[in-house]
Amino acid sequence: MDKQEKIPLLVIAGPTASGKTGLAVELCLRTGGQVVSADSMQIYRRMNIATAKPTAEERRGVPHHLIDILDPGQSFSVVDYKALAQKKIEEIHAAGNLPVVAGGTGLYISSLVDNITFSATSGDPALRRALQQQAEELGGEHLLAQLASFDPETAARLHPNNLGRIIRAIEIYRLSGKTMTQQLQDSRLHPSDYDVCMLGLTFTHRQRLYDRINSRVGQMLADGLLNEAEEIRALHLSPTAAQAIGYKELEGYFTGSCSLEQAVENLKRETRRYAKRQLTWFRRDKRIHWLEADRFESPADLADAAQRIMAEHWGL
Repeated sequence: MDKQEKIPLLVIAGPTASGKTGLAVELCLRTGGQVVSADSMQIYRRMNIATAKPTAEERRGVPHHLIDILDPGQSFSVVDYKALAQKKIEEIHAAGNLPVVAGGTGLYISSLVDNITFSATSGDPALRRALQQQAEELGGEHLLAQLASFDPETAARLHPNNLGRIIRAIEIYRLSGKTMTQQLQDSRLHPSDYDVCMLGLTFTHRQRLYDRINSRVGQMLADGLLNEAEEIRALHLSPTAAQAIGYKELEGYFTGSCSLEQAVENLKRETRRYAKRQLTWFRRDKRIHWLEADRFESPADLADAAQRIMAEHWGL
C-alpha cells in the first residue's frame, strides 16, 4: 500500500502516570482528533479509579473509544482489541478526523501498528490444567522461570501474577514448537494499513515518574479506591480483569493479613514495577519519538513539541 493511501495514525505510548491522556486530549483539541484507548483494563465498566480511567473533565469533550465496553466478567483478548480498534480508526478517519491511539498496553499497540496476525494454535485443556496446578503448588514465579528458559523475551514482559498469559505462552510452545516471540515475528506478513507517528512519554529521571505514581495512588485512595476495590472483589472477574493493578494488592487489607499502610505500599511497588516493564517494552521500538515530560514548562509546551514531530513526520 502506497504511503499516501495509508491512514495517518498518531500513537501516544509510555508508562502509567506519565501523562498520556493529557497529551492525547490536548493534541486532539488542536487537530480535531479522537482517542482510541490502548489500555487493557479501561475497557471494563465499574473499574474506574484503579485503572485511572479518564474522567469527563479530563476528556474535555474529546471522544474516547474502547473505554467502558465490557463488564468485568467478560473475557477480552488482543485479537478482540485489534478488530475493534481497526474499525474505530477507520470510522474516525472516514469522518475526517485524526485517530489517536493512547495507552500503555504494549501488545495492543503492537498488534495495530505492526498488523500482527495472531496464531490460531488451539489449546490443550489437559496441559493447561497441569500448568495451572503447577502454579497453585509452586507459584507464578516457577512458571515464569519455565517460560524464560525457552522464551526469555516474552517472559521479560510478563508479571508472575499474569498466569493466563504465562500459561498460554508455554502452551503455544509445547503445542507448536515455536515460542510466542517467534510467532509474533512470523505474523508480520502483511504491511500496516497506517502511516504511524509514534510518541513516547518519559522523564529525565526515573524517580520523577515513581513520585508521580506514588502521588497518583494517594489520590486514588482519596477518590474512593477502597470502596471500589470492595465492590470489585465481590464480582466474578475474567482472567484479564483479574490482573488489574489496584485491587489484588489491597486484598491483604480486606482479609486482615496486612495493614492498610502495607497494602498501599504493595500497590505503589507493583505499579512502579509495571511502569518499568512498560518502559522496557516500548524502549525496544526505535520508531518512537521520546519526549521527556519534565523538561517542559507546561502541558502546552509539551504539546507544541509533539506537534513539531507530527509535522516533520507527515510533512505538514
